[in-house]
Amino acid sequence: MQQNQICNNYNFILMATENAYRRLLQYGIKPSLQRVAIMDYLLQHRTHPTVEDIYGKLSDEMPTLSKTTVYNTLRLLVENGAALQLTIDEKTQHFDGDISQHAHFKCLKCGKIYDLPAPAPKYLNIEGDGILQVTECQVYYKGYCPHCQGKQN
Repeated sequence: MQQNQICNNYNFILMATENAYRRLLQYGIKPSLQRVAIMDYLLQHRTHPTVEDIYGKLSDEMPTLSKTTVYNTLRLLVENGAALQLTIDEKTQHFDGDISQHAHFKCLKCGKIYDLPAPAPKYLNIEGDGILQVTECQVYYKGYCPHCQGKQN
């Protein structure tokens, strides 16, 4: 039984890393060990991490990893469309491996960021000016999560 569990865990890790590798190639990004690890982290951890979060989790496994490498890799991922950079927090940059159209909610008490469904229109009609083609849409909500409601003061 224990041997099967180890094999299943190993297969899961290989599959996750393969997904990250494929995502990089899909968006024209040359894979490196650091890039695959950072992309994999974004795909596996739907917590909207910061540069510091990712660096803190990966640096023990990758002693040669620097914060600069994490920052530059995230910037490359965002510029090529493989990840999203959230501007929901004015002080801290958060990143999201889920590039599907969706909105975000930030709890003002605990700071947790939640994904919300929010399909964006492809076109908007501006009265008198014609039709605008929508290529990107970011919707942010702020308030209190169920856990923090009642703790606002």
